Amino acid sequence: MRLERLNYNKIKIFLTFDDLNERGLTKEDLWHDSQKVHQLFRDMMSEASDELGFEADGPIAIEVYSLQAQGMVIIVTKNSSFQDEDEEFNDFIEMQVTVDESDDIFYEFQSLDDLILLSSRLNILGIKGGKLYSYQGRFYLELQEYELNDHITENIIAILSEFGTPSTITIYRVIEYGKELMSENAIGQIYHYFNNK
Repeated sequence: MRLERLNYNKIKIFLTFDDLNERGLTKEDLWHDSQKVHQLFRDMMSEASDELGFEADGPIAIEVYSLQAQGMVIIVTKNSSFQDEDEEFNDFIEMQVTVDESDDIFYEFQSLDDLILLSSRLNILGIKGGKLYSYQGRFYLELQEYELNDHITENIIAILSEFGTPSTITIYRVIEYGKELMSENAIGQIYHYFNNK
């Protein structure tokens, strides 16, 4: 489980499928209201409190994004504008849950250097495809399954995870508000321009 504070009232939690398996859960279990799911949520909020000082009291919104073969990204937002004026109700958490599942392989990278290193690793495997975008000072790479040259998706995702993180911003938002840098063969082009000397 990896936690990151996005701002004063919002955190991002990344759970791998191994994290879920360790707790006896599957991806499908998260769509059901069960005791194990409640315990998982309590564990996440306890860890967020310990690591980030994020206290989930009062109304919160939860967005769950299932990423293909990567795990789950959970965005938790405290909404102080909904604070109940009646103090006796402040002991419970009111949740609004949004669930989205994506088949895209869509990764976020902090720097061009990360992409250059990634291109060296993927070039060895014969993977040269992908589209590259920039948005709010970050780089985003989209890969389609057919561009993986019959490599096992989980293995390629493991390599991607060494250099970047699964994007919690949808590809549609990046396409609409970001800038497309390379419309095809992004890995091949990055390798050609920066590594192939």
